[in-house]
Amino acid sequence: MSIYVGNLSYEVGEEDLKQVFAEYGSVKSVQLPIDRETGRVRGFGFVEMSSETEEGAAIEALDGAEWMGRSLKVNKAKPKPEGGGGRRGGNSGGYGGGRRY
Repeated sequence: MSIYVGNLSYEVGEEDLKQVFAEYGSVKSVQLPIDRETGRVRGFGFVEMSSETEEGAAIEALDGAEWMGRSLKVNKAKPKPEGGGGRRGGNSGGYGGGRRY
């Protein structure tokens, strides 16, 4: 399971995040998504730790903590929805509306 870390500074690097979480256990991986248009960190990331116990300790200690001038939002990451997560229109006709009279 992964930990979601939100409200990150745009200046944060993977090593910075790894060091903070390493205080609570062994960090297996860190991912910081990059915005395609700006090329900078998108303000959130994911951390994977070696055990549920370590993850729980990190979440409890760091959720709401002040770091790099921001209040962190830290919780268990929700699984990615299957099928790519793209959003489609609500009707099955594909032409943007119900019947026309």
